[in-house]
This record gives sequence, structure tokens and C-alpha cells, in this order.
Amino acid sequence: MDLFYRKVGEEGQPIIILHGIFGSSDNWLTIAKSLSETNQVFLLDQRNHGQSPRSEVFDYEVMAEDLKQFIEKHNLENIILIGHSMGGKVVMQFAMNYPTAFSKLIVVDIAPKFYPVHHAVLLRGLASIDLQKLPNRTEANEQMKAFEDSEGVRQFLLKNLWRNPEKNNEFDWRINLPVITKNIDIVGHELLHEKSIQQPTLFIKGSESHYILPEDERKIWELFPNYELETIEGAGHWVQADKPKEFLELVKRFCL
Repeated sequence: MDLFYRKVGEEGQPIIILHGIFGSSDNWLTIAKSLSETNQVFLLDQRNHGQSPRSEVFDYEVMAEDLKQFIEKHNLENIILIGHSMGGKVVMQFAMNYPTAFSKLIVVDIAPKFYPVHHAVLLRGLASIDLQKLPNRTEANEQMKAFEDSEGVRQFLLKNLWRNPEKNNEFDWRINLPVITKNIDIVGHELLHEKSIQQPTLFIKGSESHYILPEDERKIWELFPNYELETIEGAGHWVQADKPKEFLELVKRFCL
């Protein structure tokens, strides 16, 4: 699959960044601009997200293959991979499938363990919005208040709204809502692998997030024995958005 991407920076060791569920490449532009001072940074829209193609197939194996095809197409070597949440599981799956195809791995606020479905309410809220009758984003935000209390989360989700010229300029979703809804349990799947991955791996978690718990470290160590785990105080699940300065400091130190 030929993924949509943005590139920031022209020189240095390549960094590829993968967003999480409901996200897109432009969520990471501010981080990428800072990293581009020393690196080429590639921001990918994963399948069924952003401007990348849509597909009925949506799981970690195919998303890892999408990443492999992107790397081969652009002749990238000695890569640093960064993935947040769902994107973190994609880069871990890629590392398991191709353990020598990258140099370092950064996994943001996700573990390789099983997670129960916890986006069902958000998906119901998004599906409840009648796009043909939607006058503006403000109205969409009002409707989503019944499903999500956080203004920040609502605004993050509604970044996926755009006016589609192919549909008489009506609002449309940048995400493939039906396929994501149908496969949302797959996003929580545990990653399994018989061998450990030896490349240096940095896990970054937010102190206010519960995605990586102390009991998860054994599973992390079994798969990624050469790992570090850093906690950013005051950050939630969207660590890079909550504490960008602290996040960048950790990433830059690890990438040196």
C-alpha cells in the first residue's frame, strides 16, 4: 500500500513516525520540525487514516508490511522508528518481523500486551454525527459532548473532519470509520514473538496514563531486553502533545 507521508528535513539519519488510532501525520509536525534540525523525518498516515488509502484489511501484520514497503520504496537505511499507541504496536510488530531492518525503536505510551476495547463510546459518537446535515465543526463538537467530556480529545477526533469536494463539499471523515469500528478489537491485540529483539528500545510513558503499568515491564523485557523506560511527569497518553519539550529531550538523547 502506497502510504501518504510528509517529509521534514533533508539530511541525517532517517526517523519514521507512526501516529496512533484516529490520528494522522500532521499530529506530529511540531515534533518533526524540531527533530529535522539533525534528521530526515518521515511522518506517515497509516492505512484507513488521513490521506492514505483505505482497506478492509486492518491489523498489525498488514500495517507492518505497509511500513516495510515504504522503507524499501524510499531506500531508507539505519532507521529510527517512533510509534505512538497503535503506531507503537505497529513499529513493535515491524521489529519482530524484521529485526535487522532498523537501528533504534521508540515506543510511546503503549506495551505489547492485550488491551480491552475502550474506544467503543467514541466510535458510537463519531458514527452518530449526520455529516450530510452537519453545518460546521462547532456543531460536531457539541454533539460529541454526549460521548466524551474532554475538549482536547474531542478536538483531536474532529481534526478528522474535512470538506470533501467529491461530495459537494460536504463534511467527510479522514478516517475509515466503518473498518476501524469493525476491527477495533484488533487494535488491542497482544503482540507475540518467540525471539527477543536486540536493538536499543526506548519506551516513554506519561505519569498520568495507565497504558504502561509496572507489571508490564516483564513482558517488555522478554521481547525487548535492551530497553529503557522513561516516565514524563504530568503527561497523559498523548505524551508528545502534553509535554513536548520533555518528550523531545528524551528522544534526542536516545537518538544520539
